[in-house]
Parts: sequence; C-alpha cells; structure tokens
Amino acid sequence: MHPDKTKIVYCKDGSRKRVVKNRKRNSLFVNFTPAVSAVALKSMRQRTREARFGTRTYLSVADIARLHNPVLRGWLSYYGRFSPSAMYPVLRHFNRTLIAWAMRKYKRLRRQRTRAARFVEGIAKRQPQLFVHWQRGMKGAFA
Repeated sequence: MHPDKTKIVYCKDGSRKRVVKNRKRNSLFVNFTPAVSAVALKSMRQRTREARFGTRTYLSVADIARLHNPVLRGWLSYYGRFSPSAMYPVLRHFNRTLIAWAMRKYKRLRRQRTRAARFVEGIAKRQPQLFVHWQRGMKGAFA
C-alpha cells in the first residue's frame, strides 16, 4: 500500500461509518469497513471529466478504452480491493460519459439519451472485454 494514499484512522470515528449488510440475517447495520473515501471518489470523477471523452468525437470506443483502461484498472485494483461496490459511482459516471460521447458522435442518438444508453449497453454485451469494469461484470447503471 502507498504511504501517501493510505491512512490509518480511528475506527470508532462517526464520520467513517458505512452501512453494511449482514448476509446471514439479511439486515443492514452501521459498521466500519475499509473502502474508497468520498474525496477519492470525487477526484476519480474529476479525472474522467478532465479526459473530456464526451467531446472527443473523433475517437472510437476502442481508442477510449485504450486511453482509459489503465486508469480504471489501477483504480479497481487499489480502491476496489476491499469493497468493489464502493466503486460503482465512479464506474456509473464513466458509463454516463460514454453515453454522452455516443450522443455527440452519432447523429441518430442526439437528444436520445435512452437510445444512446442502449447503444453503449449493446457494445458492453457484444464486447465485454473492451473495458476493465465490463470484464469484471461491474457494468453499473447505463441510464
């Protein structure tokens, strides 16, 4: 683990609590679990925004995968190690960026968010190996 990125925190701190599911009793309770912080989630979404894939219509979906897969792979291996479901907001944001890219790139998908979402979802079904999070079955919400 990286010493600059990883902190040891007091577990009983009220700001570190997360909702956890007890699988045996099928109930929710509040506990401390290691996962990605809200600050890190925000910086990951900011990095996706800064890449500006939504406006780079000259790129193909394979080009976007080639450019962003190393970043996604690093995030999933580092932050997704203990709680992969905590990464869903970032992956959902990335999928929405792909939808925005499709809406700008293809004329028939302009002003058609649902159709664009189905288009990207179709790519995910046909080519699940294209993006790292699609390979791991973490497609997230497309709408």
